[in-house]
Amino acid sequence: MQYNDEQPHKSRLKQTHVHEFSSPTHLAVNGELRHNHRFAGVTGEAVPLSYGSHKHALMANTDYFFNHFHGINAETGPAIDVGNGKHLHFVESTSTINFEHRHDFQFATLIDNPSL
Repeated sequence: MQYNDEQPHKSRLKQTHVHEFSSPTHLAVNGELRHNHRFAGVTGEAVPLSYGSHKHALMANTDYFFNHFHGINAETGPAIDVGNGKHLHFVESTSTINFEHRHDFQFATLIDNPSL
């Protein structure tokens, strides 16, 4: 059976919203190999927080550079109001270890529903 978005689906929860993200990692030194990576993606849906805000989980892989890549697995901070009913989130974390090093990163997600 082919799935049709217009058909009701009993197990489907109400969809909330997601955010796009893209960022470079901070530089890392592996011997004489000073480098960084880039990554991009879309967060998971909003996860409510007990004090009225929400956060998002995110996962991605960095680009493949110098024969390796890193996994990115993090959670955003709570929503940051930017006015006009819009918000974004701050993220700060560390990549997985590969080639005996890892990379720190920090970025802000893009605004939810930027065209509305």
